[in-house]
Amino acid sequence: MLDKEFGRIGRRLFADHLLGGNFGNLSLRADDGFYITMRGAYLDTDKMPVHVPFDGPVPESASSEYRAHRKIYDMTGHRAVVHAHPPYSVSASFANDAIRPLDSEGLMFCPEIPVIDGEPGSTDLALNCAEALKESNIVIARGHGTFAAGKTLDEGYLFTSIVEHSCRVLLYSGFFRRL
Repeated sequence: MLDKEFGRIGRRLFADHLLGGNFGNLSLRADDGFYITMRGAYLDTDKMPVHVPFDGPVPESASSEYRAHRKIYDMTGHRAVVHAHPPYSVSASFANDAIRPLDSEGLMFCPEIPVIDGEPGSTDLALNCAEALKESNIVIARGHGTFAAGKTLDEGYLFTSIVEHSCRVLLYSGFFRRL
């Protein structure tokens, strides 16, 4: 069942050009840890995710971003995480420390999107993501992509989609600038 749910959200992310190749990862909280996509896996397939315990050794097959997912679950009440590489959001992250949408959906659901630093897969990125997601449902890792968190994978997908739309509107409106 989990493999179908992960594949369904992965296919939506691909269809909406929110990631490419084998980029990105998904996870769902469980009682004793969380399930996360496999390292290097394409998200548009129905492959069974890997179980990662909250403490202790991590299976080698787990996504390289397991640290961020683990820290998010440790520091927040979120139940699902969607990490994607939406191109407009990534572009916006180079010149801004926070994104402030102009469009109505962005203003309603994500009035300010934090942009954080940290190398992909690093402990710094994990901590910065979790800190930002205490107060928000989405964050952009500078030059890397979005981490959206919520109650379900659908909610994470929705926040990812809203932020990408907002960043596209900002770009088309000429509002990206270096702060």
